[in-house]
Amino acid sequence: MDAHTLPPESVMLEAFLAGDASFDGIFVTAVRTTGIFCRPSCAARKPRKENVSFFRSPVEALSAGFRPCRRCRPMEPSGRVPDWLRPLLREVEEDPTRRWTDADLRLRGLSPERVRRWFRRTHGMTFHAYSRARRLGSALGSVREGSDVTRAAYESGWESLSGFQEAFRRWFGESPTATIDRAVIQVDRVSTPLGPMLVGATEDALCLLEFTDRRALERQVHRVAARLGAAYVPGPSALTASVADEVTDYFAGRRRTFDVPIAPAGTPFQNEVWGALRAIPYGETRSYGQIAEAIGRPSAVRAVGAANGDNALALVVPCHRVVGADGRLVGYGGGLWRKQRLLELERRHGG
Repeated sequence: MDAHTLPPESVMLEAFLAGDASFDGIFVTAVRTTGIFCRPSCAARKPRKENVSFFRSPVEALSAGFRPCRRCRPMEPSGRVPDWLRPLLREVEEDPTRRWTDADLRLRGLSPERVRRWFRRTHGMTFHAYSRARRLGSALGSVREGSDVTRAAYESGWESLSGFQEAFRRWFGESPTATIDRAVIQVDRVSTPLGPMLVGATEDALCLLEFTDRRALERQVHRVAARLGAAYVPGPSALTASVADEVTDYFAGRRRTFDVPIAPAGTPFQNEVWGALRAIPYGETRSYGQIAEAIGRPSAVRAVGAANGDNALALVVPCHRVVGADGRLVGYGGGLWRKQRLLELERRHGG
């Protein structure tokens, strides 16, 4: 997952002053004199340029002490996919085997550079890398369904078998035939008021749900794949869409438990701990010691804490409900400020 690089400050300032919605999702603008941050497209009166700061995400702006604008609501998920990009995303999903060029983007009135920036910001890769991975995922599906490798390669847009096999090995780490028995994890993003989350699901179950700025996210991603013997493929699926709906309902206060099937990628001990976490009622908290008691291992408090930290199913396995023995908020990979907001949300809707 590549780091998100901001556009030049002069470009961001120009976009902000012009209210350019095509930059929504690329950066947010904070105003030091008001303590507020906004989307680039915000219609509010523009501040003096010397009072403006730019951040890669709402999370960074929050962490720096700014609060979201009530007019453009930069924390709300509705702006995650800007209107100018939706037709392109729809075309990609309608035909994931299509090969895209910069010329194709320009014919649609899109700047390849802006598209690239949005995809790096949202998916951690360029648009062309994303569409190539979607084509590889389609090819893998064809091979798993019995198609021969040559046919799968050409149907997925590759002009040479050798080029296809090289690209396949780079992405999946193995040849096409060696991955036939491997599980596939479809990976997408889901927007939330507390920042975007990475969602990964096999055909049958959710196995990854993490805030994209979580500490050691890359290690979590690799650990889940290794434990399940799976390969990642970008793009939505019916199950990731269901997860997105349930997450949206949770943040709106309409849902207290999650119904999607899950596949926790843990050891027997970790799975036992995570089962105890799921038993903590909505809006309540438990200490690490209480969780250790609940699983019949009262002396394993430290091991319980480690298992809590290795949970890769945020919200669904509610590790945010575990606190210190004295009630203090401790040990949350998504950030203690986010843990506090989650508990406040549940207390507000828990009545």
